[in-house]
Amino acid sequence: MRHRRLARERAVQFLFQYDLNLPTDKDEALDKFWASQTTAAINDEKKPASWGETNELPPPSTEDNAVRLFGDKLIRGVLDQIEDLDKIITKEVKNWDVSRIAKVDRSILRLAIYEMFYREDIPPIVTINEAIDIAKKFSTEKSGSFVNGILDKVKTKLMRPSRTSSN
Repeated sequence: MRHRRLARERAVQFLFQYDLNLPTDKDEALDKFWASQTTAAINDEKKPASWGETNELPPPSTEDNAVRLFGDKLIRGVLDQIEDLDKIITKEVKNWDVSRIAKVDRSILRLAIYEMFYREDIPPIVTINEAIDIAKKFSTEKSGSFVNGILDKVKTKLMRPSRTSSN
């Protein structure tokens, strides 16, 4: 399931970029993003500069495809539901405007709340743990606690169990 963690991390990265610079063509932006996130593309970026040369990269690996398949669904789902997700966040961060939340934390919250409300195949407890770990990795020292607090409140509003019998 390593590809799911990577997909979530990539989704947060795309949502963060999307929040900073709204693309004119979402599909084109997603294609460019996923092309830049293949293992080969990332490894190519680590090589010394080769001015003027264009490197022909191999096609995405099986893991790259699995990451994109899961991550693309998450990104598109968040973007389709973004207004509703922001309303949920607004209800839980009383007296605080969503736009004042750090963009990374906001992207993590949007993704996690999307999973909790729209992806019944993912237990909310898994979503919360993943979100906390991603917040600790990509945001501030206190973000893990902040994300946990908000998502814990959101979890109480779900109409399904936070764990499944297989967990």
